[in-house]
Amino acid sequence: MTPPTPDPAFRWSTEPWGSALRCAPLEAAAQHLFTSKQLQLPEATAWQPVLQSLDARPDRLMRVTQVHGNAVRVIHRGQVTEATHREKPAADAVVSNEPGTALAVMVADCVPILMADVTAGAAAAIHAGWRGTCAGVATASVEAMAEAFGTHAGDLIAAIGPSIGVDDYEVGQPVVDAFLAAGHARADVERWCSRATPRPHLDLWLANRDQLVAAGVKPDRIFTCRLSSFAHPLWLDSFRRDGAGAGRMAGAIVVPCQLTV
Repeated sequence: MTPPTPDPAFRWSTEPWGSALRCAPLEAAAQHLFTSKQLQLPEATAWQPVLQSLDARPDRLMRVTQVHGNAVRVIHRGQVTEATHREKPAADAVVSNEPGTALAVMVADCVPILMADVTAGAAAAIHAGWRGTCAGVATASVEAMAEAFGTHAGDLIAAIGPSIGVDDYEVGQPVVDAFLAAGHARADVERWCSRATPRPHLDLWLANRDQLVAAGVKPDRIFTCRLSSFAHPLWLDSFRRDGAGAGRMAGAIVVPCQLTV
């Protein structure tokens, strides 16, 4: 069975548990992957295969309880313990500068974004559904890395993984109104909300890319796989397509060592 073709910056890798998607430019900076439907999450036992593929220890996995907002969990070097591993505070992004720490989020249509800064030795895993995108969770994550670790946005490499594509994501006018009420420029909202059909379609890939660029990330260092979770039922999980029975996919990244000169 042939997997769907992603953007050329991405490649499928064969893991003991199935296929994973990796972004070549980000791979040069940090171990990471986006899982496929072939791995059944969110069962706790499923994380072990993910960590093995990343060569990361189970007690170094840091996650959050995703609440569709813009809160960022910040884990500083020296704060990674068995206790912090067990904690899952309410947030939609987790950032750290502790080398070897695995950061992960789960999605089933929402946008998983993985970022790495080799210069400062830091990484981020972000969950951006429409509410989180509206609240600017990607921007908040860049700002949190800058404040906590001294990250310069221009040093970041970002990969946007499989999530629902604009052609498949019809939304109502209240969603458009929510973006406007949150303070996003009308011109931006109109770009993100396609009117090619009677009801608007929301482009979460473009919205998050634009927000990363506005936060200072260089456009040529942001990569979008362009695979819609809704459109590939044999490979990707989608809540909108499958409802309550939908599985979950993971986006996971290992914090790289700081670049020494």
